[in-house]
Amino acid sequence: MDDRELIGIALGARERTYSVYSGVAVGCALLTKSGNVYIGANIENASYGATICAERVAFSSAIVNGERQFVKIAIAGGLWGKSPTEPFYPCGICRQFMSEFCDKDFEIIIAGGDGYEKYTLGELFPHDFGGDKLR
Repeated sequence: MDDRELIGIALGARERTYSVYSGVAVGCALLTKSGNVYIGANIENASYGATICAERVAFSSAIVNGERQFVKIAIAGGLWGKSPTEPFYPCGICRQFMSEFCDKDFEIIIAGGDGYEKYTLGELFPHDFGGDKLR
């Protein structure tokens, strides 16, 4: 699947967000090595700490469905009801979450404006805290 197709799916996932407090809608599409795509949308909560980001929704869905190998993720975010006008990067918790399951070469595609930016997890999160630190 090419990057633009994955971005299109991420944009569609934004329609499923529950972002009644911030007004920020984030959608993503996660491509697995098996070729499956899992979507995520941010789900807010009045207790802000209970909010879950779109990226973790997608990864959680994939993981509970038996997926463990991931190729890339497309993320599209911005104000609800408006097209993404600038890149919307994954937060630190999401980067840490991704690092639990992905190598540093995992691709992160960020939609914004008329185009997109592409990074590796290693570029966006060079100093992860992995399980090897706990042994």
